[in-house]
This record gives sequence, structure tokens and C-alpha cells, in this order.
Amino acid sequence: MAYKPSPRPTFSEPTHLPYASVTRHLWGDPEAGEVADWIYVSSDKIHHLVFSLAPGGEFRHSNEFRTIFAADQVYYVLRGVMVITNPETGEVRHVKAGEAVFFRRDTWHHAFNYGSEPLRVLEYFSPPPSQGTSGAYARTKPLLTQTKYTQDQALGRWPMERATIERDAMLHMVRETDLLWQLVDGKPEVLVGLLCATEHLTVGKMILLPGQRTAIQTHNGDESLYLIEGTLNMLCPEKDGQRWFELNPQDGFYIPAGSPHQYYNYTDKPVTLIFGVAPSYT
Repeated sequence: MAYKPSPRPTFSEPTHLPYASVTRHLWGDPEAGEVADWIYVSSDKIHHLVFSLAPGGEFRHSNEFRTIFAADQVYYVLRGVMVITNPETGEVRHVKAGEAVFFRRDTWHHAFNYGSEPLRVLEYFSPPPSQGTSGAYARTKPLLTQTKYTQDQALGRWPMERATIERDAMLHMVRETDLLWQLVDGKPEVLVGLLCATEHLTVGKMILLPGQRTAIQTHNGDESLYLIEGTLNMLCPEKDGQRWFELNPQDGFYIPAGSPHQYYNYTDKPVTLIFGVAPSYT
């Protein structure tokens, strides 16, 4: 099967992305494996999707579908258990629901559903495919013909030299204890934990307690969010008034760079969302 670029849904204004209307896509071929994608946003600044692997499913790579890109990427497991590997170095990471893995450009990666239920993974990717960083870039890289899933250099040295081996790793685990926690302006202050914050991509988790709301925010990059739990309301002030949105779990929302927006929790239950901003958060 010949490689074809994935769809690139783009929007020119703040846009609610209900789960039912998100763009569907099937990535891969019989050799690389096939992955079901729900592509929320693919602008000129950020690429945001959810992918799924059936029980026993996996993706590796093939000549047409090579998994090495010129981007920062975050994989956040929403459901199930993912084992992700770097088949060039032998690194293997075991990632449970609520955990993530972060990696930078030129990192080969394969992923496996290591549970009995469908695996669902939230992905943020920047610089995005529209900048030539995905399939087109991957096809310029030499095809990886030998793969390994063990780090034999650690044998006889583990765990004594864990810090040295981890220092050289390319797949970085991000668990709850690894987040960079902040309190941002709100009523009262709102808890945000950053999974990554690079020159290309910032990804964070926001928790809104019942009755909380943020201050009005703007970012220098495009923002795309995914609602994990609760009912989230969004206020988008405009020159001629304002727009008010309500999101349910699995919905997304796109906010172009420079657009003011505000998050509200009007319910008696917590709201948890994951957001990505690219390239600049502040």
C-alpha cells in the first residue's frame, strides 16, 4: 500500500470539535500494522489526534510507513496499556492509563497494545505534518532494517547505573509525579501540570474543581485541547460579543494563536483536560 498523507483538518476561528464529528483515518499497511486515528486538528502549528490499537494490535514500520519524524511528540494513554519501543536503541517503556511518553525528532518508535481492551492514546505532534515533518521527512531517512527491543548494555550494570542509562534515553516517561505543577490565574487559582514544554510544543493537564474558572488566556501558539472527564464550558470573547461552548468527554476544542479564551466548570464534579500549544505557550 502506497503512503498517503493523513487528512489535515484546519480551522480559522475557535472551534468546538465534538467527538462524533472528528475526522477518521486509517494509517499504515499490512507490514507496518494498521492504526485507527481520530484527527482533531492539523494546523500549520499543531497536530492533535487520538489513535487506537485493538487488543493484540501493534504498529511497527514498513518501507512506505516509516515511524521517524522531525517533531516533538507526546503520547498520553487514555485507556489500556501501551508498550512503546525505540527499535534502533532497544529502549522499551511500559505506559499505563494516565501516563505518557515524550520523545523528540529522529526517534524511531513502535507501539503495542499490551492489554486486553482497546488501547486509546492521545497524541500531540509539533512541528506538524503541514511543515513536512512526518511522512515526507520519514522517507528521507534510511530505512531501519534491524530492530531490537532489549538494552543489553545494561546487563551487569542495573540498577547501579540507572541514572547514566536513563540520561541517554530517547523515550522519556512522564508520570503524575513527573509533571511540572503550576497554579495559574483563576477563581481561585487553577492547577496545571506540564508534561513537556519545549521550543516547539507545550502539553499540559488542567484540573478544574467544581465552580472553578480560569482567567482569560491567550497564547502565541495554536491550542488544541481534549476533555478527559467532566463537563467543560468555554468562553471565547470577541470584538462584537462572545461565544459560549459546552464540551463533553472525548470532545476537543481548537483555539488559534492570539485568541482569548476562558475555561469554566459549572458543575459539582471535577473537570480534567489535556491541552497542547505550539509553538509558543507564553
